[in-house]
Amino acid sequence: MKRTVFFLSLLGLLIVSCGKSDKGLSSTTGWAYNNRENGGFEVVEGYEQESGPGLVFVEGGSFTMGRVEQDLTYDWNNSPRRVSVSSFYIDETEVRNVDYREYLYWISRVFAQYAEVYRKALPDTLVWRSKLAYNEPYVEYYFRHPAYNEYPVVGVTWLQANDYCLWRSDRVNEKILIDEGILKWDPNQSGEENFNTDAYLAGQYEGLVGRNLPSMDPNKEDRKVQLEDGIMLPKYRLPSEAEWEFAAFGLIGNSVDERVYERRLYPWNGHVLRNDQKKIRGQMRANFIRGRGDYMGTAGALNDNADITAPVKAFWPNDYGLYNMAGNVNEWVADVYRPLSAEDFDEFRPYRGNEFDQLVRDEEGKVATKDSLGRLKREPVKPENVASRRNYRKSDYRNYKDGDLESSIDYTNTENKEAGSTRMYAQKPPTDFSSLINDNVRVFKGGSWKDRAYWLSPGTRRFLQEDMSKDDLGFRCAMTRVGSPKGY
Repeated sequence: MKRTVFFLSLLGLLIVSCGKSDKGLSSTTGWAYNNRENGGFEVVEGYEQESGPGLVFVEGGSFTMGRVEQDLTYDWNNSPRRVSVSSFYIDETEVRNVDYREYLYWISRVFAQYAEVYRKALPDTLVWRSKLAYNEPYVEYYFRHPAYNEYPVVGVTWLQANDYCLWRSDRVNEKILIDEGILKWDPNQSGEENFNTDAYLAGQYEGLVGRNLPSMDPNKEDRKVQLEDGIMLPKYRLPSEAEWEFAAFGLIGNSVDERVYERRLYPWNGHVLRNDQKKIRGQMRANFIRGRGDYMGTAGALNDNADITAPVKAFWPNDYGLYNMAGNVNEWVADVYRPLSAEDFDEFRPYRGNEFDQLVRDEEGKVATKDSLGRLKREPVKPENVASRRNYRKSDYRNYKDGDLESSIDYTNTENKEAGSTRMYAQKPPTDFSSLINDNVRVFKGGSWKDRAYWLSPGTRRFLQEDMSKDDLGFRCAMTRVGSPKGY
């Protein structure tokens, strides 16, 4: 409703500005915005971002990121440091089984002729299988059975989680355009001819047009939606490690003015794991292992009422209103893992894993190509001629996911050239060896139903290969906040 009001206000502004109104004048030139008589430069004023479906606004700020618990593993990989995180949005809950099945259903319908696309998106239900445990019911029922609809999806790799985020971005933006009457619902989308946000903005997707926007350009009658209109939302994505940790601690409920009066060990106050509220005193705050062999408690008084995972809203939210930021399932974050990230981080919006790319364009500079999924093709950004740039050090944006040149050189293992193996830190024979840490290893955080309390602290971190999955590892999506960090 708010978005419709915003669009109608914009339309009213465009109509009114066609007359002699002195509103919306440029403070630089004095010419009126949105006026066909003087060229029709269009400007949306007073824009305010709305929350996407399922998201909660997290007001950013500075905080002490890193270890707050004893370093029991002696990894020394997360020393405390002060950083600032911009405001952003993040899912209220972990992505559920029913959410992921909706994604798979869409894939099976749109890519019916490409069975491989569907197969690659499937979560690995065999993560439940164990040699010395009878977990076959979970292999068969956990993902598909309606009894587990509200439970977090597991068995999803980091790569699959990113694909889900892209799909969700496109479906949300497509729904916005349909609600505004700009596009019509098209149940016959197939193959590469499906709505993709980037392709639509680049003019590579037409769809079933409902109506176009009135153009202020005197040489054009109407036009498609542009990024400058602010109608579509930014993309869903995985949160960075800093964003996830900041959201988990929820320090807005633990501070006065700019003073945090008690640094939290968990997403709640104090060092105990049971609720201290009078009516529910003694109940576990999260889903985790209380002790050896104790996954759920004693019959008649189950301590967390969950043998494996629990429904995504089974426990109490933190001060941002986010559920299960400790326990239930671990969660993928966007960052590449490095044990010493804390030593060379950026203090503002810290993140490790950038890959700078650009759209593939034709000789005229137009975006020209899509892949079989309907996504625009991209290529790595090529370094500019650094000799011609005064600030060439800043302009060197070659693609090193870990942000460091020396540790990003891939040495080919000569013994496995036929298999195409390139391994990070691999040395030339006869001293050949390989590190377990490379650009394809990602961070996950949060603790799970099969973890001890130590891992419930948001300051702890672990890592896993991006194409691997586990029965206690899921994810939630985030979205960038544009404009004011305060929200509305």
